[in-house]
Amino acid sequence: MKAPQFWYETISWKATFLLPLAYLYNMLTYLREKFGNYQKYDCLTICVGNLNVGGTGKTPTTIALADHFLEKGLKVHIVSRGYKGKFQGTFLVNPRKHKSDEVGDEPLLMSEFTSVWVSKKRKNGIAAAEKAGAQVVILDDGFQDSSFHKDFSIVVVDGKRGFGNKKCMPAGPLRENISQGFKRADALIIVGHRLYKFDAFPEHLKIISSKLKPVETGMNWKEGKYLAFAGIADPEKFFATLRSVGANLIDCVALSDHQRLNEQILNRLERKAKTAQAQLVTTEKDAVRLPNAFRKKVLSLPVRIEFDNKDELENLFNN
Repeated sequence: MKAPQFWYETISWKATFLLPLAYLYNMLTYLREKFGNYQKYDCLTICVGNLNVGGTGKTPTTIALADHFLEKGLKVHIVSRGYKGKFQGTFLVNPRKHKSDEVGDEPLLMSEFTSVWVSKKRKNGIAAAEKAGAQVVILDDGFQDSSFHKDFSIVVVDGKRGFGNKKCMPAGPLRENISQGFKRADALIIVGHRLYKFDAFPEHLKIISSKLKPVETGMNWKEGKYLAFAGIADPEKFFATLRSVGANLIDCVALSDHQRLNEQILNRLERKAKTAQAQLVTTEKDAVRLPNAFRKKVLSLPVRIEFDNKDELENLFNN
């Protein structure tokens, strides 16, 4: 689903009209949190979530945190619900066996870095990871999940889009009221330049600045022409990243978030690219959803989260 434009407008009659439903949505979230049954575990549980719906940079942040603890020699596992994956139950992702439509694209991508468990019930995923020897379990999403205890809660937000009109769904992009969410959070990671006008932050909340940085692969993006496509929450961010490395984009095709990349879509894109004598390129997350026939035909540009000050991340978990 593409986010409505009025979610990011200061004044909108649509948002005003939907406010009663927004208040109800927030109240239900509050009550679920207040009366939740929080299962506690012996392993360190770190939740990487957001207040917004849609993409804010949770997955690359989760990967960066996993690398942070892996470098310390700790056994790190990730737990995800496997959005749009058809498999049920609780299981360990095998990147050489599973496909994105079975486990979800994000778990498949993250499984290249460390062990990833998929479970529709996150608490079962944490239990499985702990039983398998995990010392640190990182939750990719789940900030509003009241079924498990969180040792650390990290909220991720895009520096440009921020919290939009600061209203809850369906009047705005929020899953819950900002001040309500901040009370439970230990840190706020802002991804990208801070163009959004944020309100004052509570004193207890650690603010960590970061940016998405393209991975050096030896590819000279300044040569040739490219047709870019992306099925992520904010495709424009990917297109801007390609331009930042010098790629000459003859066209940019924005698909729906997590859209299934069937042969009909890909054949159409391939024909368009051939006509323009351009190379197809997509995101790392979209690449894991490509059918085998297109794996060698499409390039991807991987990106990683880079923290402006790594000491802030170190201090967050040492305090």
